[in-house]
Amino acid sequence: MTTAVLGAYNRGQEKRAAWSVQRAAPMLYAIRCTLYAMKKHNPVVDWLTYLALRVLIVFLYLFDVETNLETACFLGRMLWKHYHRGRNRALDNLRASFPEKSEQWIWQTGRRSFEHLAMLAIDVLFTPRLVKKYNWRQYSRYKNTERAKWLMQEGRGLLLVGAHYGNFEIAGYLLGLFGFNIYSIARPLDNKFINRYLYGVRRRAGQRIIDKKGAAELMEKLTAGLPHERTVGQAGQPAEGFSLTGRATLCFIADQDAGRKGIFVDFFGRPASTYKSIGLLAITRNVPIAVGYSRRVGNRFHFEIGVNRLIMPEEWADREDPLRWVTAEYTRAIEQFVREEPSQYWWLHRRWKHRPRGQ
Repeated sequence: MTTAVLGAYNRGQEKRAAWSVQRAAPMLYAIRCTLYAMKKHNPVVDWLTYLALRVLIVFLYLFDVETNLETACFLGRMLWKHYHRGRNRALDNLRASFPEKSEQWIWQTGRRSFEHLAMLAIDVLFTPRLVKKYNWRQYSRYKNTERAKWLMQEGRGLLLVGAHYGNFEIAGYLLGLFGFNIYSIARPLDNKFINRYLYGVRRRAGQRIIDKKGAAELMEKLTAGLPHERTVGQAGQPAEGFSLTGRATLCFIADQDAGRKGIFVDFFGRPASTYKSIGLLAITRNVPIAVGYSRRVGNRFHFEIGVNRLIMPEEWADREDPLRWVTAEYTRAIEQFVREEPSQYWWLHRRWKHRPRGQ
């Protein structure tokens, strides 16, 4: 009898695996098209890639979000298995960041991080479809966010700093949904059709996107509460005539390599090149910095959104090198929440690409 039960269980597992492969096939095709478009950038391929994405979205909407997340986990494991360069980079980063951990833990954490990466794609597609003003509590819980929320409501200006961790998109979506004066700093996608579509999704929820290139002047106006005209509107074009009431909240993803011109601060025991712009903006405009995260709970479409460090202007006022101190402080806070759940971090990206001179 035990043998029969085990046999039935194994047959069930095989059927579920086969079904996951069938559901993942369109996703794999879309990813292949996207990778091809990145290598061969031209309008025709871009449009075909966009068309493949829209067909994929229609297909995915035939299933509930939990089923799609299960498929995304399977796809993440396939990516871990076959994307050798990304897997090796993730393993190297994990070994250097957690030298005390076993090789088994390193591999498990790396593979799980690829699953989270694939699940993020499903999150982005399903968030506007699922999360509304009347049901947002079903999908999120909050930790230490009250003080940062009041700073935003008072119009004092705030820099909201996060990382490539968990679902880093949903916090901006929720803030825009409830009418907070918030802007996200982002680099446009090379594919203008996909970029226009994703920007449109964000804008419908009240988010405003600032092109990362040439954004310095506009960021100063926003944190000063000055009127401006340069925000992303329809089809990625400027939205004219918008003026501010109070200082805005600017959102940054702050864990990207800043090249040789960045300021090097400690991140997981190694010097990491970090952009100066966040610290300079905070210091020159006397604006506080909130370091936050959005962490997935289990494999569900449910997130813990928290603020684990609020850096106030009086803290850096008397520092000998305030720019370095501020940059190191928010980077330290990012490391803290990553350590709490390392598998949700993007270990495959080249955070430590550049080294200080002489190293």
